[in-house]
Amino acid sequence: MNALPKTEARPELTIRRTFDAPRSLVFRMWTDGEHLKRWCCPTGFTIPFSEGDIRPGGTFRTCMRSPRGEDNWLGGTYTEIVPDEKIVFTHAWQNEAGESEHETVVTITLADTDDGKTRLTLHQAFFLSEASRDGHLGGWNETLNQLGRYLEQ
Repeated sequence: MNALPKTEARPELTIRRTFDAPRSLVFRMWTDGEHLKRWCCPTGFTIPFSEGDIRPGGTFRTCMRSPRGEDNWLGGTYTEIVPDEKIVFTHAWQNEAGESEHETVVTITLADTDDGKTRLTLHQAFFLSEASRDGHLGGWNETLNQLGRYLEQ
């Protein structure tokens, strides 16, 4: 009897948040470029450059500038958009020329809660290491905190 090779678990990330806002508004925050550049980065970062075509097959490219002035380039392709329910896109850190070595897939799902709020689930897979996943966990949590503050305005 031949044993099957052991498959290594590939790290993935799931974050759930509830926002005191209607689902349509939370969806708009993710799909309107003017809104995205105001909140979609970790605390202390800015977005000096962002462009995107938010539709299935559309691409995006963003520069997030750290508090130390370091530019971090990110890009990807939108693969699925279901209004007010779901956004799926690839996510890859890039060099200035737009080249990347690895991409993950991010899925954002939105659902109504019984009390009129919106439950957001962010799932990202697959990472090359647990350290990379954990770094994204911190960055996404800060980014979602920014979204919460932005929605309160």
